[in-house]
Amino acid sequence: MSDVHGTVEPGFESVREEFATVVAKEARDGGAQLAVHHHGRLVVDLWGGDGVEGDSLLGLYSSSKGAMALVTALLVQEGALDLDREVASWWPEFAAEGKGALTLRQLLAHRSGVIGADGGLSAAELADDRAIAARLAGQRPFWEPDTGHGYHALVIGALVGEVVLRATGRTVQDLFEERVRVPYGLDYYLGLPEELEPRFRAALPLLPTPAEQAFLAENPIAPDSLMAIAFNFHADPPFDIVGYANSRTVRARAPLSGGGVGSARGLSRMYAAVAGELDGRPPLLKPDTLAEVARVHSSGTDLVTGTENAFGLGFVPLGTKYPALSPAAIGHSGAPGSQAFADPATGLAYSYTRRRFGFMAGPGAAENDRLVPTVVEAARSL
Repeated sequence: MSDVHGTVEPGFESVREEFATVVAKEARDGGAQLAVHHHGRLVVDLWGGDGVEGDSLLGLYSSSKGAMALVTALLVQEGALDLDREVASWWPEFAAEGKGALTLRQLLAHRSGVIGADGGLSAAELADDRAIAARLAGQRPFWEPDTGHGYHALVIGALVGEVVLRATGRTVQDLFEERVRVPYGLDYYLGLPEELEPRFRAALPLLPTPAEQAFLAENPIAPDSLMAIAFNFHADPPFDIVGYANSRTVRARAPLSGGGVGSARGLSRMYAAVAGELDGRPPLLKPDTLAEVARVHSSGTDLVTGTENAFGLGFVPLGTKYPALSPAAIGHSGAPGSQAFADPATGLAYSYTRRRFGFMAGPGAAENDRLVPTVVEAARSL
């Protein structure tokens, strides 16, 4: 385990052993981090592989959707937002093209059909949530709203963020900074300060094996498919997923669909504030709010990805992916294979991060399928 650094509390030694296997097999080239809180205590703080330290800051892509969902849930909890109110009641321009009846609840559950823009979005637009919102206000939905669900990969943050801005006069980024990041001292940022840039480690592209290259060649994404539209592959030039997080503009502006930057410690601590008491403060979400955002609102075949999945309200109900977790578990993955969640039933908060994209990592790289049950079993044994 010479390539693994950091500490684990007694009882979590098995997690260190599993993480060492991950670093040796999947994450040596680029490195990885793992942090776990249990009832508010940091019980696992590990890193390993090439190029990553415990305090390295990484582009964590769609993990920012979890931060967005948390801020939105807080506003719903306080009555500043109504889940069953039409999006267009705050944002009249959005009613164009038959979208006037869409509710905030349906939007958060990835049911709007507004997954991208005809002709695609430019790199400058993808770095600016207000620019995305302006393009999508008049955009036709790609299926009739609320008749199915599909992953709004690059635009859900801009759409929800525009509702929050119109309803409160504040951006999600500012509310997150004021109400979550600063009070809890999180090493996770929706807008990375310039002075922290030396700690940033660039995302690394996928290096597929010959077999993986053959698979990718045999299964191209059709340019007119919903997958291509949702991931902006139909644009000219198409979306550069690695260049996105490696752009200083993206890191500074933090588009909510994928622009957050941080460490495993930072995301685990954010979810620890959801999972239970932290630093003497009560959980951020009350039980009824947590139950509502964790409840499955969309399930079955995703119209964009073609896979079976589920969405709550902004969050992913991760008990549907990892059987070891409870139905109350909520979180979000990130494109390189990162995963993070809170499970209030067990008091666990978890974050795994990596620099190098994994093959078809999608909603959490395969190593999470081993790490998550190992963490849960260790917590149960205490």
